[in-house]
Amino acid sequence: MNTSALSRRPDLILHNARVLTLDEGQPAASLVAVRGDRIVLIASEESLNGLALRGANVIDCRGQTLIPGFIDAHCHILAYASSLLAVDCGPREASSIDDIKLALSKRATATPSGQWIRATGYEELELAERHHPSRRDLDEAAPHHPARLTHRSGHACVLNSMALARVGIGRDTPDPPTGVIEREEGTGEPTGLLLEMDEYLDRLIPRLGERDLEAGIELASRRMLSLGITSVQDATRSNSPERWDTLSRLKANGSFGPRITMMAGSDHLEQFLNRGLRSDTGDLDLSMGAVKIMLTMTTGSPQPTFEELLATVRRARDAGFQVAVHAVEREAVEAAVSALTYGAAGADTSASHSMMRDRIEHCSECPPDALRRLAGSGIVIVSQPGFLYYSGRRYLSEVAKDLQPWLYRFGSFMRAGIPLAAGSDAPVIEPNPLVGIYAAVTRRSDAGEVVGDGEAVSADEALRMYTINAAYAAFQEADRGSLEVGKLADLVLLDRDPTRVEAGLIAETKVTMTVVGGRIVWPS
Repeated sequence: MNTSALSRRPDLILHNARVLTLDEGQPAASLVAVRGDRIVLIASEESLNGLALRGANVIDCRGQTLIPGFIDAHCHILAYASSLLAVDCGPREASSIDDIKLALSKRATATPSGQWIRATGYEELELAERHHPSRRDLDEAAPHHPARLTHRSGHACVLNSMALARVGIGRDTPDPPTGVIEREEGTGEPTGLLLEMDEYLDRLIPRLGERDLEAGIELASRRMLSLGITSVQDATRSNSPERWDTLSRLKANGSFGPRITMMAGSDHLEQFLNRGLRSDTGDLDLSMGAVKIMLTMTTGSPQPTFEELLATVRRARDAGFQVAVHAVEREAVEAAVSALTYGAAGADTSASHSMMRDRIEHCSECPPDALRRLAGSGIVIVSQPGFLYYSGRRYLSEVAKDLQPWLYRFGSFMRAGIPLAAGSDAPVIEPNPLVGIYAAVTRRSDAGEVVGDGEAVSADEALRMYTINAAYAAFQEADRGSLEVGKLADLVLLDRDPTRVEAGLIAETKVTMTVVGGRIVWPS
């Protein structure tokens, strides 16, 4: 498009930039012009002289790098918001159980007796004791409050005695089908540690009040926008029509700036359908996404069973939804691949099914046979490179040596032509895409250990995982993910080009401006 085609002046002009369009057909450019919420021109610096500048917001980028807005393809918005209000017990704040107790005790002194205390982020392998806290530890810190301490992974938590009583968990409480109540030897009393029981607990523990929820969401919004995240895909297993209503309200009142795609929890699929909420519901700011199915190995065997998994996949597809299966362990990944390639009527990997563009979330341990079957299947892998950075030490110490080559096989996925997108799984880790890009390129943990260096990808490939590939994972590549005329003006300005700097400096890259729909939203 040339400048003569602009019948009206642009509203926003960004020039003197190194523009990374991620559109292979676009020649080198240094200028992007925006009208309304869309890109209307991508051109060289010389084109600035031909534009009607009066009244436009003209920004000299001073040689900085302009890229498409980052897309977090797997996160949990309300849980992230809640974590920002909770007591921070992450490794940087708590290196021992005593540190956790002190932090909880301080919050307890400022909280009326009987009210819930929420804490988050602990990692037992980063604690001096190298084991989980117990209910008795939390009792000492907060004897007059129900307390819930959530593990950094989000797949475990510890409750104190008052909290256990509030939710009705005692010696005689049976384990739920997909969870585990750890018990003391001899007495059978709960230790306080609960595995894969968040959905069970969320039905019993009071939610954040409206005022606290909005405060947390505004914090989450500012944080994500400051990191250049302009779109998120919420993959929460418990997403229900009520959660849709909550997100609709938060978007309508401007509490959350990035665009949202919300998956439907598979347990609530019929409720969504009864409400008329389907895969095409919503708009550019808030839209329905895939049906999220949890496939776990917490109890030692796959839950749900393969037959149950296949039935849920079929029901979601029959309702016109894309399917996203949570699968971490080797057995779960193999079952997910089998279910998604089996199809709705026998062993069918036809184009009609690949057009559903189903997803496997995480795909942490991918054995060779599963990799072979993924190639050409049309299945999209949505993984978390940042896990290598934040949990690399844990993988090297806990994952069997013979399984480590199968961890987060980004390079193999790319070489096999398997679509690969990235997210953070926030609040499991901080949702910083540049840390994720660094980890995908270097395969290094925060302590410098290398986890499977043969699975590294290039910086350009890693950047695409957080932009155009993430858009593709949600059928949104026509509107976002690359800089092209006619696409949404979701833009990020960086102080350096992450595809050109030395790999060790990628994580130090700073976001200097974030634009959503043609509006500068950070700094605000």
